[in-house]
Amino acid sequence: MKTVTPENKREKAILVGLCSPPETPRTLVEEYLTELAFLADTAGADVDSTYIQEKKLRDPGYCIGKGKVEELVEYVKEQEIDLVIFDDDLTPGQARNLERALDCKVIDRTGLILQIFAIRAQSAQAKMQVELAQLEYMLPRLSGQWTHLSKQKGGIGNKGPGETQIETDRRLVRNRISLLKKKLREVSLQHDTQSQGRLSIPRVSLVGYTNAGKSTLMNMLCPEAEAFAENRLFATLDTKTRRLELSLNKLVLLSDTVGFIRKLPHHLVESFKSTLDEVLQADFLLHVIDISHPGFEEQMEVVRDTLRDIGVDHDRIIEVFNKIDALENPELLQETREKHPEAIFISAMRGLNISVLKEMIGHHVALDYLDRKVRIPTTNSKLVAWLYEHTEVTEKLYLDDEVELTFRVHKNQIKQVDALLNQQPSHAS
Repeated sequence: MKTVTPENKREKAILVGLCSPPETPRTLVEEYLTELAFLADTAGADVDSTYIQEKKLRDPGYCIGKGKVEELVEYVKEQEIDLVIFDDDLTPGQARNLERALDCKVIDRTGLILQIFAIRAQSAQAKMQVELAQLEYMLPRLSGQWTHLSKQKGGIGNKGPGETQIETDRRLVRNRISLLKKKLREVSLQHDTQSQGRLSIPRVSLVGYTNAGKSTLMNMLCPEAEAFAENRLFATLDTKTRRLELSLNKLVLLSDTVGFIRKLPHHLVESFKSTLDEVLQADFLLHVIDISHPGFEEQMEVVRDTLRDIGVDHDRIIEVFNKIDALENPELLQETREKHPEAIFISAMRGLNISVLKEMIGHHVALDYLDRKVRIPTTNSKLVAWLYEHTEVTEKLYLDDEVELTFRVHKNQIKQVDALLNQQPSHAS
């Protein structure tokens, strides 16, 4: 194997994709590899070249054909390649065979995404989620780490020290997985407890393909948010929630979540369930779409599929087409407007149409408000003051020793309002 490069040195990589027409046309594979190159750059690797293998069926031993493997062997040796990245998932056996043949590190898309998440994780929760996903990805691949020991056969039962080492390692990994799951359940429980006090406030979550501009949009809507935003995939892993003030004294909690991507590893979706709970608990979603990306329609489908996978079964989603300032084809903008008449078209970077988006958010929030009318004794000034502070009072009438208030209240607050009104004699409708 080659000498491991220093951590501060960017690795030299080649990308490999598998094309199986007509199911996966070459143009689609090329698009996948373009995204894979972006992922590699985010992880700290420079892409030297890309290879596409046209093959009806995957080779069980190498994924690609042996002829292509021989071609890669020569290129890796001549160009001193450090890393070969496959766009398709590799079995543990395929990865092991390829590393032996190529004499360099070999990873697949899932392994690369896990590496990026490990680099990006900042909070204790995100680090635990990433470690859990990495361990679950690693567990079935452990046998390849001890082949030098497994050849040493033991006596009775042929249980040599290699097998003992593998089983020991597997047990340690399983124990660590169990511990991480327990800790994440505790963190999730703490988060739910902390969120109880915010249940009365409408909640909105930003969702979208990675690098669509969600964090930039959050910073524009909530200037104090200071959400980390850059032109990199998965710039945001930790959910950030901020207050968004709307017109008519309405307030919502806006959350920025991790971005989605094609072939998002199942281990990551499972590990980040507690983070994605913000999406499930939201009253409605803002689906941010990078309209300047040539494959934005497919990216939209990826987001929709992922939302269904995590349990979002409603259609309370506002489509927000971002980066209109970067769109070079005005005809495409018009076509998209006609195809998505309910959508909002903005530039989060330049602040274009942000006021229109806030109006749309306010409109959707207003749909969840109920009209109520109640009579309160004039002596109960605290309750009157509370209703003025927490609801939208539209009319006030004095009737002898009572005051009649007409107000609008959000559905999330109705139980709290009713509980307060039931504590004193009044007439509500």
